[in-house]
Amino acid sequence: MKIDDVRRMSADELSDELLSLKKEQFNLRFQAATGQLEKTHRAQEVRRDIARIKTVMRAKSANA
Repeated sequence: MKIDDVRRMSADELSDELLSLKKEQFNLRFQAATGQLEKTHRAQEVRRDIARIKTVMRAKSANA
């Protein structure tokens, strides 16, 4: 996910995307614990996407 895409999202879209990424992160952690995780890099991508969304949400709330 690119930062420009995140910045264009509304607050509701950001919240929805954050929720779905957290669910995916949970599933990836569970797969890693059970040894079923095939794409190990996806966990890092999801973590960074969550950080991007939280950063943008915080910046938008500070400007409002």
